[in-house]
Amino acid sequence: MKILIAEDDAVSRKIMERMLQQIGYEVWVAANGLDAIEKLLDDEGPRLALLDWMMPELDGPQVCGRLRAAHGRRYVYVILLTSRDSSEDLVAGLEAGADDYLVKPCKPAELKARLRTGQRILQLEDTLVAAREAMRFRATHDALTSVWNRGSILEFLRESLEFARPAGILLCDIDHFKSINDVHGHLIGDAVLQEVAGRLRGAVRAEDGIGRYGGEEFLIVLRGCSAGNLLERAEQLRQAIAAERFAGNGLALPVSISIGAVGWHEGSCGRSMESMLRSADEALYLAKRAGRNRAVIADSTLAGGLA
Repeated sequence: MKILIAEDDAVSRKIMERMLQQIGYEVWVAANGLDAIEKLLDDEGPRLALLDWMMPELDGPQVCGRLRAAHGRRYVYVILLTSRDSSEDLVAGLEAGADDYLVKPCKPAELKARLRTGQRILQLEDTLVAAREAMRFRATHDALTSVWNRGSILEFLRESLEFARPAGILLCDIDHFKSINDVHGHLIGDAVLQEVAGRLRGAVRAEDGIGRYGGEEFLIVLRGCSAGNLLERAEQLRQAIAAERFAGNGLALPVSISIGAVGWHEGSCGRSMESMLRSADEALYLAKRAGRNRAVIADSTLAGGLA
């Protein structure tokens, strides 16, 4: 595990560095407080720190203060090292954000024990963060396909429309999905849903959004997609599904999707999100009626034509 030693006395710093290396730590060193805070705020920096109270540039408590003010970062467990031993100093150090406090010269056995305590606390924090992230993922993602769930993709769409810039809305439906379930069983149907979600996710950009809208339907939001590019983008997604058969359990199933698409631009400002989704749904219906495995643009259908 990485650990930072911030100590301006070169001899003391070297002695402590060797001791910590002998017990298995990867040691980072700093000779002043500014160097220490820079290393601790590094994304790859140590999460254990031994800070001397008195240092040039910034002292130990000041480093603690800056570290704790950097909200949203990984927690760093800090032990202050000082020759001060009054209760007032102890309180001042802890209130500045230190987790522990050792009076110099510190005994090696005691230092090891304090560092083990710090490691246990960091491991506990990692466990809690992982549990929180797992709960957040379950709350925002579809359990089967791992794309966003309906609520999350609709929230993404709502935020996208608030940007008042071009966006494409694609409502995608797997063709003949009921037949896949009826003929091959729901396990194969689930595998097809997962494969389709994976291919769609691989075909969109990082700034786009994809979610399971319901059943075998997926909603895709293409940020920054102009009306002129909407059909091209929809065709790319359609081909990502149709180009290769689904292979699994000894099968080679042809799988395709139908897409209803609608473009949002400055002239659409008077339309609600619900209205846009209804247009996409109507275009999807026309794509199904026209033979499936195709994309229909809602604006074109208003003129009676198919895209």
